[in-house]
Amino acid sequence: MQIDTVNGKRLETWTPEEVAAGLESKEIVLIDVRTPAEYMFESIEDALLAPLSHFERKALPAGLGKHVVLHCGSGVRSRKAAELCLTLAGFEKIAHMEGGFAGWKTANQPYLGTNMATGAPELKENQPLAA
Repeated sequence: MQIDTVNGKRLETWTPEEVAAGLESKEIVLIDVRTPAEYMFESIEDALLAPLSHFERKALPAGLGKHVVLHCGSGVRSRKAAELCLTLAGFEKIAHMEGGFAGWKTANQPYLGTNMATGAPELKENQPLAA
């Protein structure tokens, strides 16, 4: 985990592996700040949607006793959203996922995708590429 400071507040950057472990242990709330269309096509199981284009502090979970981790497609929007939370929304600490959803897939983590034949959601298990 990388730790930065924004206006004296803590901004953590978690790896996809750290996020997966946090989800497994139920220690985090994962917030997807991508568009609804991106979320509907592919998403991380149990991630909540709060698009950056409509980002509001009151839409984020509070008082759950869990770390809040944001993610997007590549890590750029989630970092921007995290900085907004620290500067405008009263958060003292927040995290975002390094590499975003692309990093999640590169780290071979499972995700929900769309079955192109039926349009139904299905669990996608990434497999490491053969050498």
